[in-house]
Amino acid sequence: MDEIMRLIVPIIIVLVVLGGSIKVLNEYERAIVFRLGRMSKAVIGKNGPGLIILIPFIDKMVKVDIRTITMDVPTQEIITRDNVPVKVNAVVYFRVVDPEKAIVAVENYISATSQIAQTTLRSVLGQSELDELLSHREKINQKLQSIVDDHTDPWGIKVSTVEVKDAELPESMQRAMARQAEAERERRAKIIAAEGELQASQKLSEAAAIIAQNPMAMQLRYLQTLVEVAASNNSTTLFPIPIDLITHFMKK
Repeated sequence: MDEIMRLIVPIIIVLVVLGGSIKVLNEYERAIVFRLGRMSKAVIGKNGPGLIILIPFIDKMVKVDIRTITMDVPTQEIITRDNVPVKVNAVVYFRVVDPEKAIVAVENYISATSQIAQTTLRSVLGQSELDELLSHREKINQKLQSIVDDHTDPWGIKVSTVEVKDAELPESMQRAMARQAEAERERRAKIIAAEGELQASQKLSEAAAIIAQNPMAMQLRYLQTLVEVAASNNSTTLFPIPIDLITHFMKK
């Protein structure tokens, strides 16, 4: 029994050591190996993906996910350039393009990217007016993406997109904008109605000029009006008066 235990114990130790020295990385993972505290590339399998063999108790491996990360930027309270308080939140899409820099150059690249995105969001929107924030969202998004990407580039991070998701305005500002929009709609309605009256008067003036050139046209128009009135269901009785009877009075 003692001999069996003497054989089993070393086998278990060997299996544990081998289990700690053999690592398998997925396709979307990369490894940074530190050998006695120094970053080492002399590792079988290098940094993945696939099988990586480490030296037990000497090598230490750190995994890095190279997939695109979607990160929500917490709601930020800002004051625009025209002194309007706004609550804004955003979303950032980024990924690790250089795993070595992401681990060595910064302590926590996800937290650091989040902090940079928050400060950049406050800074850029604080320099913009409310109308720009509401109507030029794409331009602001491009500016945010460019600034955040420049700051995170030394960390091996590529920021692909920054999108402002929502801008929450105070209730008083929402009511003021609603009144402004209503007034604008009323202004457009009045302008359209006035333009319609103008066009109608122009057409009537042209029609009068054409009828004045041929007096018979007035009689034809008179008869056409009688036909239109007679077609409607009403009890009104009309007594047509020939145009010739009133021509003499019209001349006087």
